[in-house]
Amino acid sequence: MEWTGARYADQPTVEARTRIDAPPRRVWDLVSDIRLMPDLSGELQSVEWLDGVTAPAVGARFLGRSRHESLGEWETTSYVVECEPCRTFAWAVGDPERPSALWRFVLEEAEGAEGAGGGTELTQWMRMGPGRSGLSFAIDRMPDKEQKIVFVRLREFERSMTDTLAAIRKLAESAEGAEA
Repeated sequence: MEWTGARYADQPTVEARTRIDAPPRRVWDLVSDIRLMPDLSGELQSVEWLDGVTAPAVGARFLGRSRHESLGEWETTSYVVECEPCRTFAWAVGDPERPSALWRFVLEEAEGAEGAGGGTELTQWMRMGPGRSGLSFAIDRMPDKEQKIVFVRLREFERSMTDTLAAIRKLAESAEGAEA
């Protein structure tokens, strides 16, 4: 990630992408399973559906508990804002109209040899803001360091997303091998 000088109000974004040798259905089953995500993240500690929900659907809510060495521990309620099986799964953290972050997985069928279905291109994307987040408190304490604070956090997200996608790829591809 290169320095952009972005401020929180700019609603900066970051994304990571990988190709997975498994069909979109298998990848979808993994990315839409929120209970799996804490196993793939160093920051996210636990996740649970709320209101008796057991699967993703637009409007469904889930509670996430996270921990970060510099930011401490916190809970957030997220709302599913996009849910198109085998294509898109997105959620807004906090108020869906002014989320503190928006996260999205996008799946695209990848072509294999001679145009045959060859797997899935998986992208994980996130946008900071526009609503306040835990990062806002750090910025409030050190407004002169806002651009550095935002950059460091985006870089952390990029590393974490890259690791998450690698773990999803490993799970999806190993499951494919077991099914063959």
